[in-house]
Amino acid sequence: MNNSTLAILKPDCVRKDLIGQVVTKITNTGFKIRGIKMIKLTKDSASGFYEIHKERPFFGELLAYMTSGPCVPIALEKENAVEDFRKLIGATDPQKAEAGTIRKLYAENIQENIVHGSDSDENAAKEIAHFFSRRELLDINGF
Repeated sequence: MNNSTLAILKPDCVRKDLIGQVVTKITNTGFKIRGIKMIKLTKDSASGFYEIHKERPFFGELLAYMTSGPCVPIALEKENAVEDFRKLIGATDPQKAEAGTIRKLYAENIQENIVHGSDSDENAAKEIAHFFSRRELLDINGF
């Protein structure tokens, strides 16, 4: 089991000035931050990251949205990280998300849903490597 996952605070989260509230909710549930940065995705970077969806009809809209403003990728660590983070963020559609989840609290619709979370341990490793070099990731046990 991998104890790392990737969160991305999406452009709507940044636009709504919710970075602090979302990060606080994440850390208050036991996640440790190994790396964090604010970036503006290029079309090429977003295309590479979301390559799994390239044949889907929403791919173009997804790229337009994810490149519409800054976002905040965060490498997180916690035992059972992927599953616990998916529970914390809630269903992709905020209308179907459980009460108290990040998407239920802050998201407006299925496309602009505030946050991305890795869906498997394998994807978490790939996604973290997409945004962070090894030297950018802190060993939280070393503090």
